[in-house]
Amino acid sequence: MTTEITGSAPDDLNGADPETSAGVHRTTVQGIPTLYAPRRGEITAGLFFRVGRADETLATTGITHLVEHLVLHHVNLTDVHHNGTTADTYTLFHVTGGEEEVVAHLNSVCAALRDLPLHRLETEKEILRTESASRGAGPNHQMPLWRYGAQGYGLSSYRELGTHGLSADAVRHWAQTRFTRDNAVLWITSDHVPEGLDLTLPTGTRFPAPAASSALPVTPAYIQGDDGHVVFDAVVRRSTAASVLGDVLGRALFQDLRQEGGYSYTADCGYTPRDAHHATLTAYADSLEQKQDAVVGGFVDVLARMRAGRIEQAELDSARNKALKVYETPDLGAAMLPSYALGTLLDRPVLSPEEHRAELAAVTVADLREVAREMWSTGLLQVPGRGADWAGFSLAPQYSEEAVTGTRHRSLENDDVTLTIGTEGVSLTTPRGVVTVRYDACAAMTTLPDGARTLTGLDGFLVTIEPTLYRGVTPERIAAVDAAVPEAAVVRMPARDPERIPRPSERKPSPARTGSGRGRAWTARVRSWPLPLILMIAVDVCFGVGILIAAVHEPSAIARAFIPTVALVVLTRRVFARHRQTRG
Repeated sequence: MTTEITGSAPDDLNGADPETSAGVHRTTVQGIPTLYAPRRGEITAGLFFRVGRADETLATTGITHLVEHLVLHHVNLTDVHHNGTTADTYTLFHVTGGEEEVVAHLNSVCAALRDLPLHRLETEKEILRTESASRGAGPNHQMPLWRYGAQGYGLSSYRELGTHGLSADAVRHWAQTRFTRDNAVLWITSDHVPEGLDLTLPTGTRFPAPAASSALPVTPAYIQGDDGHVVFDAVVRRSTAASVLGDVLGRALFQDLRQEGGYSYTADCGYTPRDAHHATLTAYADSLEQKQDAVVGGFVDVLARMRAGRIEQAELDSARNKALKVYETPDLGAAMLPSYALGTLLDRPVLSPEEHRAELAAVTVADLREVAREMWSTGLLQVPGRGADWAGFSLAPQYSEEAVTGTRHRSLENDDVTLTIGTEGVSLTTPRGVVTVRYDACAAMTTLPDGARTLTGLDGFLVTIEPTLYRGVTPERIAAVDAAVPEAAVVRMPARDPERIPRPSERKPSPARTGSGRGRAWTARVRSWPLPLILMIAVDVCFGVGILIAAVHEPSAIARAFIPTVALVVLTRRVFARHRQTRG
């Protein structure tokens, strides 16, 4: 599973140790920081580790998820309610049941981490590939890629390439260095720490959340997405005011796009902590294809209103009252344990209920306006197949800034497309722009036994080399690429069906390359003229010559020929005009 913990947990400015807050207690169990608070009914426990997708590379994506699956392989045979979650910055194993069941489950998880069942490695890889193939992509699945590139927080946009090439040694090393007692936090909904826990894990290091990369040179920016979905996200500093603004924005979108306009069924905004210092605001609205323009316009209008600071006190009061309802939850301390534990894991102080109420009470409309300006300045908007320049957004980079030099290989399908293989990288030159991946910035290169290579840069741009589609791409040229790409970035894929190896389709010559110089270019244009136009010119020329001859031999004949000549010329032009209309 890959569900992020979001909720409406208290966020922070000046947090205090919650040891005596909301009945939450702190202790240490075999070197692992532990939080516990009582709750009626069965016990739920969660073991967090500060490792997730954002810690991987594109070539090893899925390694954390793979460890999770290996750990839970044996536990999956029991009836106890449990699950595992691999998110961007954490992995969570959680369980609900009686005290003995919870103890047995946690002990089993740690035992598996100490000695992974690596005999299951290839089977679990295939299970993960099946899971990925059956899991649909959400409407915002490409937003991380465009914001962060093919690294860090952008990796959640990619399929798990590591499920093809990861070795047993690599997976074992990842577990031994990332799933350690120093990189973990435990929470339990109980008034005491149960006896019999054996959470023995290797010592290690607490890894901070990864620093964020950027693939957007300018913001606010926009990209084009699928029909029926408008998505906006922004990175803001974590604060109580930012979480309140997320609710204000969601309510405004719902009111304008659903209640008043009737354009959307779903219109909302969420606030999700990204790391210790920043969070992501993600707004979304759906639409029918024929209503997309109205939804985009209404969506942008709401963002523009927030940016301009037109936020009412009533909007703030409504959002604040909603946030305060969290503290009416029965067994509040137990309900807050996951958020407190995650804050501890990310080295982020959390607020006690009293402190958070005070923070909420102190939020002003001016605070929301400041966050709204920050939100706009970092915004990324996804619109369904149209531009958003008119709204003040810049198109996210579609092409690289420069090409490499090297051997040039013309496409066998299109004269305007050229692949360049150089000593520093590869480039694909098209009529609209160039895409370049440098070897020293290659996030991953997939290889196929038939010679095909796909190189993805850290910025998210990719170039695919299909030897069957380019002139002169010999095994020697492919070998040169293989030698230049770092081994850590190489992902070897299984052979594909020969029927899936592409073959050149009908060649598309470029009109600009039909001839050489002005004379041949003129000839090419003449050859493209339609038959009615040629006939029209021929008739005009013939009758013009005839009139000149008649004028020399018999001047009075000019008057007799003039009217028929004009009539025929007009007729030919009408034929030509009708031909143009039928051609569109």
